[in-house]
Amino acid sequence: MKIVERIKKPIYNEMELFEEKFTNSMSSKIALLNRITHFIVKRKGKQMRPMFVFLVAKLLGKGVVNERAYRGASVIELIHTATLVHDDVVDDSNMRRGFFSINSLWKNKIAVLVGDYLLSKGLLLSIEYEDFDLLKIISLAVREMSQGELLQIEKARDLDINEEIYYEIIRQKTATLLAACCAMGAQAVDADPSDVKKMYRFGELLGMAFQIKDDLFDYGEQKIGKPTGIDIKEKKMTLPLIHVLNIVSKSEKSNIINIVRNHNKNSVKVRELINLVKSKGGFDFAIAKMEDYRKQALRLLYEFPKNQYRDSLELMLNYVIERKM
Repeated sequence: MKIVERIKKPIYNEMELFEEKFTNSMSSKIALLNRITHFIVKRKGKQMRPMFVFLVAKLLGKGVVNERAYRGASVIELIHTATLVHDDVVDDSNMRRGFFSINSLWKNKIAVLVGDYLLSKGLLLSIEYEDFDLLKIISLAVREMSQGELLQIEKARDLDINEEIYYEIIRQKTATLLAACCAMGAQAVDADPSDVKKMYRFGELLGMAFQIKDDLFDYGEQKIGKPTGIDIKEKKMTLPLIHVLNIVSKSEKSNIINIVRNHNKNSVKVRELINLVKSKGGFDFAIAKMEDYRKQALRLLYEFPKNQYRDSLELMLNYVIERKM
């Protein structure tokens, strides 16, 4: 059995029902909009985020998923999908998960409006049922994600990112949404506030590990996941590179900055930089940091009773670190 199927096993029925509820949550009276949302649903990813909501809800809600958890998962997925549609416009990306993006098929104007529509549907779903506590969790995550993106853009202009700033960027950009998923599952079943905080922190730590794993793909040998060196080509300062910049001589640092700034499209130079980062220990440093986040997340998770839901959350944590793409 594939690892994702093993993770889903305790929440299989909930995920099946969620598919239906999520599809219904996007419906409208406009044929064009329905055509686009149908396209989105058919090309969905692994749906990790709703899985987190349901696993945490079952862990803290005595094995029961209530309607609030379904609404929370739908809100998360609607808003996450909206951010992906907008990201593709911002990045001028023509592909998403191996398929054409919304903006490549229907142009930027329609893509932005579809993203806005999905965002509003998510907000209205919470307001309609007065799930204001759930709405607060996701609204804070969206604010953090936006700030993280802008902080990265600001720092990327001067390639001025140290480790501390890097951790803040990935916490905001990536970790806060996964943290929100875990907190949402706990809050939806009215868990103790201290447990909601613990699950938020668990999701945050997992999200940090998730992003560092993404960074490591840039230095991989295999042709899996994203293309090797793509972060360098896009002038993104990732953890292996930042670590090496902190330990090399002034002249080596100038050479690295020069490659990232002026020769980032030169495959030979990019390969040269990848090899340098590896030889200077940047790759190993990032792996060690990722493992540290995993250990911290596991310690938190082990504060909860062992059962099939906790086991699946542990599997999810390990999958995030061991995935191939």
